[in-house]
Amino acid sequence: MQANRLTAAIAVLLLCSAPAFAAPPASSATTTSAAAATDSLVQRLSQPLSNTTTGTVTVEGKSISYRAVAGTLVIDGTGAKESTPEIAMGYFAYFKQGADPAKRPITFIYNGGPGSSTMWLHMGAWGPKRVVTRDDTHTPAAPYQLVNNDYSLLDASDLVFIDMPGTGFGRLLPQGKDDAERAKSHKQLAKQTWGVDGDAQAFAHFITQFLSKYDRWNSPKYLFGESYGTTRSAVLANILQAEDNVDLNGVVLLSEILNFDTGIDGANMNPGNDLPYLTALPSYAATAWYHHMLPKYEGKPLGPLLEEAIHFVKTDYQQALFSSDTLSPEARRKIAERMHDLTGLPVDYILKADLRVTGSMFAHELQNSTDTTVGRLDSRFAGPSMDPLDKESAYDPQSAAISSAYVAAFNDYVRNNLKFGEDLKYRPSVYGAEDFNWDWKHQQPDARFAWPNMTVVRDLAHAMKYNPNLKVMVAGGFYDLATTFYAAIYEIGHMPIPDNLRKNIHFAFYPSGHMVYAHAPSHRQLHDDVARFMQATNNLGE
Repeated sequence: MQANRLTAAIAVLLLCSAPAFAAPPASSATTTSAAAATDSLVQRLSQPLSNTTTGTVTVEGKSISYRAVAGTLVIDGTGAKESTPEIAMGYFAYFKQGADPAKRPITFIYNGGPGSSTMWLHMGAWGPKRVVTRDDTHTPAAPYQLVNNDYSLLDASDLVFIDMPGTGFGRLLPQGKDDAERAKSHKQLAKQTWGVDGDAQAFAHFITQFLSKYDRWNSPKYLFGESYGTTRSAVLANILQAEDNVDLNGVVLLSEILNFDTGIDGANMNPGNDLPYLTALPSYAATAWYHHMLPKYEGKPLGPLLEEAIHFVKTDYQQALFSSDTLSPEARRKIAERMHDLTGLPVDYILKADLRVTGSMFAHELQNSTDTTVGRLDSRFAGPSMDPLDKESAYDPQSAAISSAYVAAFNDYVRNNLKFGEDLKYRPSVYGAEDFNWDWKHQQPDARFAWPNMTVVRDLAHAMKYNPNLKVMVAGGFYDLATTFYAAIYEIGHMPIPDNLRKNIHFAFYPSGHMVYAHAPSHRQLHDDVARFMQATNNLGE
């Protein structure tokens, strides 16, 4: 949403700054050239592309030789359009050399957004190379360092990094005899693809096609999604199993969000829904503790503080928010004082906020006395406030600190190491692309209609009931203000499954943020936990 607002603001600024006279129209030669380039790209991507290289990675002292394939797969239409190419989806696959495909796990990996490519998990978490970034401060500008990834997941599984349709080297493939027909086709493809259900169907088509192309139908199979990728995983797991007969061994949800009613980002957009404020407070407490803003807890461990925060959320804070305007002034101040102890925010500020502080408000206010904003995706990071008088944070210091390093390192690595995409543009995200407008309506399993109040909790529950052997790992960071860790606990705890299936769910949380792997000790622990999860669920007896 911020990216869309920024694009609109820039467009208005340019319009207002334009000279009073009209600019000359673009020449027909220029227009024809641009259209021809678009047509050429669509024609080129309408056939699968790939390039294969080899390499070696050392994971925790163990050397692994691999074959890497960088490429695109083409997703055709269905029904009358069954042989018509509609989407080219980019991917990067790593296969361990000499392994038996039938006994080698394979993991399909993707980031979130919705609208993001998967370069983050590729370059930061699980690929054979990773980009070096600062732990909780701004990484200096290029040149960036690309090193062996000591905690690549290649020791446990073959890896397939999938870029969402429209991101990476992939594109929608509009068809038509002229510009008008192609524009109409693009709009239709965007509408059917860029939404909760269309996106999951596209990923399902990609995975089943990939299994055939690389002969991996009998391999143990895993899904690994981060952020909105966890939302996708819930829908995708159900589609693969219930519609495509592809049972999964496991699903890993990193920085999980399945029910957007718990999301703190949009809390003030839905008055009366107090869940986001409740589930976010333990993350506020962790953040304030990290930045030494809690005198009562200075020098004390984080664990007991989080236990106190969660107890407060489940008791006094919940009751206070439920009481709302019937809460007495004395009781309201008492709650605000306790919130001050746990979050570091001033009592008067909490009272003015009616005891309800969004993530963006908290990020801006916690250290506002020093004109400092803390990070959204990882609140260990902090940076100068754009405007100390703002109500909410104007940017995310964590994204500002590492995004350039990821984009530059990834483009350099793909073109120079994987020898792919030299003359193609890699899109880190689809934000700003033509016709991009995410459709949040979702038809839950067994529901008669699609509804815009976004939750996919029932999808994951349906997938676990359909396949009672399916195991789920839920992981996250204590310093994540985008998808808070206690919201994940709440959502999974309210998933409608029988008690005997709850043993199939494992939780793991780390002293890091949304991108858990951005903190080196957490990255190592995350790797070990995921590798153990896969070893325990791959049915190979290893």
